[in-house]
Formats: sequence, C-alpha cells, structure tokens
Amino acid sequence: MIGIIVPAHNEEYFLDDCIKSLIAAASHDELGGETVEILIMLDDCSDGSAEIAQAHGVGTLACGYRNVGMTRAAGAQLMLERGARWLAFTDADSVVPYTWLAEQVCAGADAVCGIVQIDDWSEHPEQVRQRYDALYRPVDNHRHIHGANMGVSASAYLRAGGFRALAAHEDVHLVEDLQRIGAHIVWTARNSVTTSARKHFRCKEGFGDYLNSLATRTLVS
Repeated sequence: MIGIIVPAHNEEYFLDDCIKSLIAAASHDELGGETVEILIMLDDCSDGSAEIAQAHGVGTLACGYRNVGMTRAAGAQLMLERGARWLAFTDADSVVPYTWLAEQVCAGADAVCGIVQIDDWSEHPEQVRQRYDALYRPVDNHRHIHGANMGVSASAYLRAGGFRALAAHEDVHLVEDLQRIGAHIVWTARNSVTTSARKHFRCKEGFGDYLNSLATRTLVS
C-alpha cells in the first residue's frame, strides 16, 4: 500500500483541487492497481475542510497540533500502521501532476525530492517573482526541499527517525537525516507540483514566509 499524507489547517479554498489531483495520480497505470490511501490531516480546522475531504471519500484524521512536523509525523505513523510501503507528502494548497506518485514509486530510490512551481503571482510585486526565478533551479539534481513534493520509503523513513516535531523546516531535517543514514535520494524536476504563493500563509518560516522575504531581499551578483 502507498500512503499520501496532506496536512491541512483551514484549507477549504484549495483542498478540493488538491484532492482531485491526488485521486488522479493514485489511478496511474504504472502503479499496477496497488492500493493508494489518501489521508488529510485536519489540523485544528474550523472551516469546511473536513466536509470537502469527506465528500471525496478520502481518509481524514482530526488533530490539534498546529505544528506541521507533528502533523506530518502523525499522518505517517497512521499510514505505516496500515501497512504503507511508501509515504508521499504534499500540501493542501498544492496540485500534483498525474504522474507524480508513479514517478516517485518507480524511481528506485529511498526518497524522492521534487520541485514546485507557482502559477499565480498576483499577490506579490513583480520583483518577488524575478528574485525567486533568479534563485530557484528547476532542474534534475537540484537541492530544493519541499514538503509539498516529496516521498520516502517506509523503511528509510523509519531508519531516519521520521519527521521531527518542528513548526517549520521539518522537511529539511528529514532529508538531512536521510542523508545521514546514507539513503539514496533522487532529486528530480520531472514532476513539478503547483503550489500557492499566497501572502497569508499557514506556516511561519515556511515557503510563504520565504516568498514574502524576497520583497526586501537584495540579490548579490
């Protein structure tokens, strides 16, 4: 079984598109009909996120951590207990491509780190987009780490110690721990996940905070 874990805190605006893309990715022929379970981790949600997830028939688990590391870890633990051999992670404000899951599982790696792309920059001044593009490397063998686009085998995840209980950068620390144990990591640009560039982000010091910081950052040539 393959488990997909999605942390969500009041994500009713984005969650429907996210789940639709995951359901499509779970049906890819290259998965050979293997069972795929989607789990939406409803972290202190007070909006319609639960109803949206339930309408799609995907799994949900309510929690109140308000801590993305703890939320991802709890979701991973549940999927492991249910027998998952592979854990895939994205975010509720993201849309994955059809080939996303198949590419991860068929990569022959302990872990796969993918890239992200933004299709709506309307909340930011043009200079933010320019600075982002100048710093980002959307190519194979990149070294970008995104909780919105990563996957890891169950065995490697357990050997690395899983996600730490961190409010931010839990994805970076997991990859560092995977490197520490000598895991084989594929850094791919083949399956870019489309994610939100919203200014009112959910995770302090996360991707949204980084984008906001680019408004005042001076690039060094």
